[in-house]
Amino acid sequence: MEFQPLNIRNKTARIPIVQGGMGVGVSRSRLAGAVAKAGGVGIISSAQIGYDEPDFEKDVRGCNLRAIEKHVKLAKQQAKGGLVGVNVMVALQHYEDHVRAAVRAGADLVVCGAGLPTTLPELVGDSDTAIVPIVSSRKAASLLLRMWDKKYQRTADMIVVEGPLAGGHLGFSPEQLADIPALKYDREIKEIIEEKKFFENKYGTYIPVVAGGGISDHSKVRHIMELGADGVQVATRFVATEECDASPAYKQAYIEASAEDVTIIKSPVGMPGRAIRNKFIRRAGQGQIPVSRCFGCIKKCDPAKIPYCITQALVNAVKGDLDNGLIFCGANVGSIREITTVDQLIRELMGS
Repeated sequence: MEFQPLNIRNKTARIPIVQGGMGVGVSRSRLAGAVAKAGGVGIISSAQIGYDEPDFEKDVRGCNLRAIEKHVKLAKQQAKGGLVGVNVMVALQHYEDHVRAAVRAGADLVVCGAGLPTTLPELVGDSDTAIVPIVSSRKAASLLLRMWDKKYQRTADMIVVEGPLAGGHLGFSPEQLADIPALKYDREIKEIIEEKKFFENKYGTYIPVVAGGGISDHSKVRHIMELGADGVQVATRFVATEECDASPAYKQAYIEASAEDVTIIKSPVGMPGRAIRNKFIRRAGQGQIPVSRCFGCIKKCDPAKIPYCITQALVNAVKGDLDNGLIFCGANVGSIREITTVDQLIRELMGS
């Protein structure tokens, strides 16, 4: 099977692989820049991206905005013309500010999930930054594209379809995740590809569709492409690379994990999430872990009611304090057995 370049608006990635955004701090400039340099699309996660700035606890918002611009510029310098984007969760307290910071920094695209990015065209304006929603169903894709069409007379520059085997926060109910085969998700991907054709015809443009969730090897890449997708989104496999921004201990947790270690948790964000079962998750399952400080990360968050602070848990993990950290992962993390490089991984996924 011959793979074609991925065209996003007026820009091209020669390899149709989008590296999924992973917060907190797992995919920043080092990983995204390496993926973009290798020919794929590198994605920086804006979620608490400034966690290691010296004044983070005093000025969370300011540190995150400063770090978004810093890491986009660093990644683009490393990418040498490759495409660098920013993943901004709609559920974030300062979602709009993060999108605008990404645009100011010159991000090639902004990718938004964890909610429908209904105002994204307005936030990006007439900049050259492409707008890319993440959806998990034809219903969501239809609702968003029709809304953008009516309100902004604009459509998506690319669509990311995130399936039930993905890592981190998931756009599915616990009941759906308990019986993934019943979702018949291949059909959903085809229906989303069909849904976007109306808007392609109306706007005289092509809207590439990239699908992800459990993409761990070449055979799965081929399968997604054979469904009619233009590319794949891969996240979990990129954690076990030398270039990933996470700590060595975080990467080692992926290598040591088995399929039995993967579990679905109830996240303080209000969505199910897939993670590696560890001491932290077991402790959280026994009762609330007191929140000593609120970092103001999520719009709908009451520190008095949440089971734990997700910012603190993710920061602990990325720094290597795994016993007190939340380690998000994809369903197929158990297949990872060694640290590789971005270049080697991309060659493996492409079957070259």
